[in-house]
Amino acid sequence: MLQSMTGFGRATGNWMNKSFTVEIRALNSKMLDLTLKLPQEFRSKEIDFRKLMADGLLRGKIDVAIQVDNQSIQAVPRINLEVAKSYYEQIRLLETEINRDSPDPIALILRVPEVLSNAKQEPDEAEINYLQSLIEQALLHTIAFREQEGQALIKDFTENINQIGHLMTLLEPYENERIQTVKERLQRNLEEKLNEYIDQNRLEQEFIMYIEKLDISEEKMRLANHLNYFIDTMNDGADVGKKLGFISQEIGREINTLGSKSNHAEMQKIVVQMKDLLEKIKEQILNTL
Repeated sequence: MLQSMTGFGRATGNWMNKSFTVEIRALNSKMLDLTLKLPQEFRSKEIDFRKLMADGLLRGKIDVAIQVDNQSIQAVPRINLEVAKSYYEQIRLLETEINRDSPDPIALILRVPEVLSNAKQEPDEAEINYLQSLIEQALLHTIAFREQEGQALIKDFTENINQIGHLMTLLEPYENERIQTVKERLQRNLEEKLNEYIDQNRLEQEFIMYIEKLDISEEKMRLANHLNYFIDTMNDGADVGKKLGFISQEIGREINTLGSKSNHAEMQKIVVQMKDLLEKIKEQILNTL
């Protein structure tokens, strides 16, 4: 199913005395740009978690935040009394030596890294598996969000592509009118400027050659094929955004050629409307996975 690159997913849960929160935010990007904020104790699994998210989200600017709050009393920093006492005695000795009192030696001691320690335990396999299950839940929510946005994209793409196809049919009434107008104008200009006998057979041959250059039947046929191909590709599944971008470029080439060959005010107005619809399609493709 077609997906947007915009998405959001969140999963929360509790394991033992810890609460886990996983949040995923996805925006559009040409490549995969993945930022992962992970607690230090889970750094050993970062590569595995990154691969899990890359396989699920494929492309986009992805911001993933994993937060773990430890509610256990064991998580409260503990004071290493032996180290603290040693520092205190040394500070008092230094005060005596330099004959100067420290305003708050306890505050100074508590800033020393060795004095306060967090008794962090490495997560076991069961805890890691639990966190991975939450990541998978958040991924599913993000993908569901992307698919929902993708439905809106499908609707807009279909409407715009069909509108371009409809505009193409509006060119037909002006094609014969345009050719006759061009033929009469050329003949009138030749007669006025040459003011002499003109070989009508030769003139007809020249008209045919000139009018063939203005013929847009091949461009219309190719444009119709590209429009159908766009719809078929759109319905193929996920990760077709880049391919749709290439098809839109081909659509643009045919529309530009129609404009250069039109040589008719009403036809050129229709071509301008086609270009406007195509620009809307290209903008939407930028956010299509």
